Amino acid sequence: MNLRLWAREHVGALTALLSIVSLTLVFAAALQQLPTTALPQIEPLLTAVPHLNAILSLAAIVTILTGVREIRRGNVRRHRALMLGSFLLFSGFLALYLYRVSLLGPSEFSGPAMVGTYVYLPFLFAHIALAVLCVPFVFYALLSAGTHPVSEVYETNHARVGRIAAILWLVSFSMGLVIYALLYHIY
Repeated sequence: MNLRLWAREHVGALTALLSIVSLTLVFAAALQQLPTTALPQIEPLLTAVPHLNAILSLAAIVTILTGVREIRRGNVRRHRALMLGSFLLFSGFLALYLYRVSLLGPSEFSGPAMVGTYVYLPFLFAHIALAVLCVPFVFYALLSAGTHPVSEVYETNHARVGRIAAILWLVSFSMGLVIYALLYHIY
């Protein structure tokens, strides 16, 4: 049995596995539980990561919205390329985020305590919850599309799951940009 056929028959299990591994890495990095001795501490890169990630997030928002527009127009090939591009942008974001947070820990909010307590932290928790919730939807949409020929994708849950993934992804990226603004520009 070839790998693509096997993956097609196990999209749910692969989605679960990839989601668990990804989220474990993120939370382990945020809690500074990953071994970091092999990671070089490149100070200019560590300083630039939040700004680079804001650019990657904005680019991902554009590619997701454009990908949605293209599938509504029936342009499957362009939709696929844009959504893969969105995933690559997200992967770059995640690699940079994991690098920085593994070495420095999560960024602290330096604004007024009242704003931190009643605005920043609730907003951050909602962003984290949506980002976590988004992961399995994104993996499922990518795996279901990537393991089926285009003619068969319409027989899967790809469209329904993809709509949910796109909405969660867009809201999560957008909230991430607000958090970035609060941390690095407003306060």
